[in-house]
Amino acid sequence: MAAHPEKKLAEERKHQNMQNNIKASQGQWGRAWEVDWFSLASILFLLMFAPLIVYYFIMSCAQYQCSLTDPLLDLLTGNKHLSDIWNRTPMLTYQAAGIYCLWVTFQVFLYMFIPDFCHKFLPGYVGGVQEGAVTPAGVVNKYEINGLQAWIITHVLWFANASCFHFFSPTIIFDNWIPLLWCANILGYAVSTFAMIKGYFFPTNAKDCKFTGNFFYDYMMGIEFNPRIGKWFDFKLFFNGRPGIVAWTLINLSFAAKQQELYGEVTNSMILVNVLQGIYVLDFFWNEAWYLKTIDICHDHFGWYLGWGDCVWLPYLYTLQGLYLVYHPVQLCTAHAVGVLLLGLLGYYIFRTTNHQKDLFRRTNGNCRIWGKKPQHIECSYTSVDGTKYYSKLMTSGFWGWARHFNYTGDLMGSLAYCLACGFEHLLPYFYIIYMTILLTHRCIRDEHRCSSKYGKDWKRYTAAVPYRLLPGIF
Repeated sequence: MAAHPEKKLAEERKHQNMQNNIKASQGQWGRAWEVDWFSLASILFLLMFAPLIVYYFIMSCAQYQCSLTDPLLDLLTGNKHLSDIWNRTPMLTYQAAGIYCLWVTFQVFLYMFIPDFCHKFLPGYVGGVQEGAVTPAGVVNKYEINGLQAWIITHVLWFANASCFHFFSPTIIFDNWIPLLWCANILGYAVSTFAMIKGYFFPTNAKDCKFTGNFFYDYMMGIEFNPRIGKWFDFKLFFNGRPGIVAWTLINLSFAAKQQELYGEVTNSMILVNVLQGIYVLDFFWNEAWYLKTIDICHDHFGWYLGWGDCVWLPYLYTLQGLYLVYHPVQLCTAHAVGVLLLGLLGYYIFRTTNHQKDLFRRTNGNCRIWGKKPQHIECSYTSVDGTKYYSKLMTSGFWGWARHFNYTGDLMGSLAYCLACGFEHLLPYFYIIYMTILLTHRCIRDEHRCSSKYGKDWKRYTAAVPYRLLPGIF
């Protein structure tokens, strides 16, 4: 039976857009081809000190009641030596290794062997097999989007154990927190090293590899764009979305259980951290298909930055608020608690609504309504490496008329809410907002540099129409 004219036209338009994206992406994508001295120095610093930074934060809580200054003062004054601190640090145990191996294996099983069924009964949820963005080599990878399903299954089993089966204590994560850190580091380095070897000797797609000739840069930033084993196991999606983010809410629940065990109650600050960060995690999995079009998947190669970062940095430093509240339980007054909740919810609303406006604008090519009106935009053109000229639109309506990265502004508001829930006694729980501010500001600059190179004078017209990056009237 012949296709309807409208359907045929839509398919032709989709095919043409795909070809345009392939051509336009060449030379625009991902990491550098050459390494300058500043980049190399930054990479060497991170490779040497990032694992120590994570250890320092966790050790400060375990040995110094979350004080970031007392360990340094002890060392500088000679009250303690590094060996004294190290000797008090729990080492890797068979129990922690078993827990961690079981955890990662279980998440691989959920990712690989249980096709998504949530999209069949959850209205509005996009799951199952989805296409990613076009890679520089012109490949369109397919993904099994089942993160929400993995999160639900994992947490149902967690609560079933806590309430009925009692196979293990809900405090098991906190009780093995530092030994599990060593397991996470081992996996992070193993995966990063394997990804580099794979990129050299048996890449999934050789045309999607980048080599600078600098070992340290290639190791950190990655060689392969989408390293895969078989048809479905995609390293980037798995480690970005599992096992770290699925564990995020379990880690917070374990911290809450430890607080209950130690003090006989769970404070409202701990509840706020669990709820607000839980909303963020659930949002990630609800919009996992949309995540395929973000910077992490569309532009970053897979190396130590993502491999180790997703195994260690994310689960250990993004959960500092809950860890802090185990050592320093805070019961907020009603006004403070309500203020934190409202700030977190407002930040999430801005984050989600801003992203939705951009997605709607792109899907409809601007033929939609934002805040009751047809969105305004700047017509831009760019030329691909083969000399072909293409056209696109940059929205200047809705939240995107307030700032060029207003979704990041909402993200930062939510991040600040997590920290404010911990009170003001220590700096440690505020690391997250400091880190996120640096990370997202750097992303703004990196993205705008790419857009400036791509659009040229049209980008100047756009920045004149939307002059602020993150904070209207300020920055």
